[in-house]
Parts: sequence; structure tokens; C-alpha cells
Amino acid sequence: MTTPIHLMAGEDDESGVILETRTRTRRPPLYKVLLLNDDYTPMEFVVHVLERFFGMSHAQAFEIMLTVHKKGVAVVGVFSHEIAETKVAQVMDFARRHQHPLQCTMEKE
Repeated sequence: MTTPIHLMAGEDDESGVILETRTRTRRPPLYKVLLLNDDYTPMEFVVHVLERFFGMSHAQAFEIMLTVHKKGVAVVGVFSHEIAETKVAQVMDFARRHQHPLQCTMEKE
């Protein structure tokens, strides 16, 4: 956003000087959405969650699921705070409704 500021150079000088100041807008912080491994949630369910809530292809979802399984955690997306919060709530609600202990969290990037 640019706001012009008009300053007069002098009383006997009729030319004006226009200075522009620029306001820098900061991007909002981003948040990583993480899936955590557990010993009870079926791998197929995790793949389904990744496809449904994160728009992944079956192959992408399968790879991320294996990362969660092997490493204990994986980043499944990076979003604005509101979207990350919504994704976490959707995944947690969906897992509970299907009686799985799957954990989904978010952290600032």
C-alpha cells in the first residue's frame, strides 16, 4: 500500500516534492499439520484421511502414511492458522467417529 506525502520544498519555490512511503505487509505465519503414529489406527484409514482431508493422491497418501509409520510423525501440509486448525479438528473428529486413536496436531513453522 502506498501513501503519498506532499511536502513543499520552500516558500519561494512553487514546485512540490512528493515522497512515497511504502507499508510492508507481513505474511501471516504458517502452521505445519502433523500426523502422529500409534499402534492401533489401520494404515488404510490413515491413507483415507490423507486423501480425503489433504487432497493427496493414493500414491502420495501411501508414502506419507509409511513415513508416519516408520518415523512416528510426518508433516501432511502447511497452512494458515485457521485452515490448519480446521484440518486438525476435521481429522480428529473423523478418527473419533471411526473409533481410532489417530492424533493430528499443528505447530508454527
